[in-house]
Amino acid sequence: MTFFLRTVLAALLAVTTLTQAGAAERFHALSMYGDVKYPSGFTHFDYVNPDAPRGGDLKLFQPGSFDSLHPFISKGIPAAGLTDYIWDTLTVRSLDEPFTEYGLLAESMEMPKDRSWIVFTLREQARFADGAPVTAADVVFTFNALVEKGAPFFAAYYGSVANVEALDKRRVKFTFSEQNNRELPLIIGQLPVLPAHAWKDRDFSRSSLDKPLGSGPYRVAEVKPGKRIVYQRRDDYWARDLPVNRGRFNFASVSFEYFLDESVALEAFKGGAYDFRQENSAKNWATAYESPALRSGRITKEEIANRQPAGMQGFVYNLRRPLFQDKVLREALAYAMDFEWSNQNLFYGQYTRTRSYFQNSEMAATGRPDEDELALLAPHRDQLPEAVFTQAYQPPVTDGSGNPRRNLRKAQQMLKDAGYKVVDNQLMTPDGKPVSFEIMLGSRLFERVVLPFARNLKILGVHADVRTVDRNQYIDRIRQFDYDMIVYTFPQSLSPGNEQRDFWSSAAADKTDSRNVAGIKDPVVDALVEKVIAADSRQQLITATRALDRVLQWGHYVIPHWHIDRYRVAYDSDLAHPEPLPPLGFDIDIWWRQEKD
Repeated sequence: MTFFLRTVLAALLAVTTLTQAGAAERFHALSMYGDVKYPSGFTHFDYVNPDAPRGGDLKLFQPGSFDSLHPFISKGIPAAGLTDYIWDTLTVRSLDEPFTEYGLLAESMEMPKDRSWIVFTLREQARFADGAPVTAADVVFTFNALVEKGAPFFAAYYGSVANVEALDKRRVKFTFSEQNNRELPLIIGQLPVLPAHAWKDRDFSRSSLDKPLGSGPYRVAEVKPGKRIVYQRRDDYWARDLPVNRGRFNFASVSFEYFLDESVALEAFKGGAYDFRQENSAKNWATAYESPALRSGRITKEEIANRQPAGMQGFVYNLRRPLFQDKVLREALAYAMDFEWSNQNLFYGQYTRTRSYFQNSEMAATGRPDEDELALLAPHRDQLPEAVFTQAYQPPVTDGSGNPRRNLRKAQQMLKDAGYKVVDNQLMTPDGKPVSFEIMLGSRLFERVVLPFARNLKILGVHADVRTVDRNQYIDRIRQFDYDMIVYTFPQSLSPGNEQRDFWSSAAADKTDSRNVAGIKDPVVDALVEKVIAADSRQQLITATRALDRVLQWGHYVIPHWHIDRYRVAYDSDLAHPEPLPPLGFDIDIWWRQEKD
């Protein structure tokens, strides 16, 4: 072939590629709507200390136990920290932007305006801990393994990926089955990349305690199943000096100490058994840290404000149980929860009642729906309660006396009007079955909250058996949807998207280990979830999320609990953190250990 012909063919190929690419652009970062804070060539994130001392050990606390070092399947209980320390991802998220990711394994990304596909170009220096390069083939292997053999979550999360292919050794292309899904490229950027050669003779679907091979900043140094895992920082970590990693991973080792009893764990912290804990109990925060360690200054208590969406925590009904198919019953039982009394007497006034699934964010539905929300809701009017269009949802309120007579009378009247009857102090359904169920807990700390709720239910003639099970059984039963009612948290981000399918969609309701723990199957919810995912601007996203929020609120799928807009942390006083801390997330890996005088 002559030089002329080769030149013409190359030019034609370039034109064809450009046409197929849809005039793709190259990026150093990905964001939902193009707003990127850090330019190409930035040196570090603003919220880190790039000169933080490196060294020392960090010991963390973890409840329960573990029996696996394979966190990507539904079998076994994986050890804490694996996905944080062992495998690098294609990109890494910044914590001072709503949703922006910068290249980690990937040095750049190519993507057309319609976001119908994305190409990641891997860094040439990217290496696994055994020295093997991270290749596009590893990315393809990982994606296929997660979707085909991983936990069901992955198949749902990556469900809109039509194809993945290695274009060459360092370039991998993901093609999507839908266009203008703005979140999909960022979701793919979160993909941890596993070494295909390490899994050549292993069954990906089997749980294992074999030490995993990764490309991340740490390796597994010590394992005591169910008790302790230790990660040792790798001196040969390939990405230690990248801008996204400067000021991070400062500790020479990070270990997780496991405790079956949380009260024992707190006492162990005060005794110096581990260095840091984030406190979730208001009572503990108010009373339990008083100790010689606190008075001497050996440990520090600190409240750190954040702008993180609180999401929804609550008593969650399992609609797979016929009893809870009745929306009237679900709404009525909410009147038996006395948040005001609990906040005064159990929580030391630290909490605010949650009313939104997107609490503490601009996504939360407040007041009546505006015109844009109504435009999304109106096509479904005949399938929705009128309250969605005319009222702002508000959980029942009491006087805080501990005797919510007015609320219970309201519930009794609602149930009576719906055909429920009390026979010998037992509430019976309209078809003559007793209203009786189990509230399953994974921690005894919650019993003091649940028992007053159960006592109020008893006044209504409802028998609620409160049962606390060990953590492993709790996790397994949730995976199998084997419960009547549980306490559960639906976490949210500032950019809701594809994960909403796993929380609320009809398809997820039938998938073992999905996060649709309520078993919601509602075509209106399904339609609004897709509106959230397809939002083409920040304002469209806010509008669609608020509309979804309203429908969830008035579905009475949960009895909302409470939230707090700050982290409560206690830690060894030798630890230090940057000022200010990032507003949109918490990362212990940007802390460091101060040198002792």
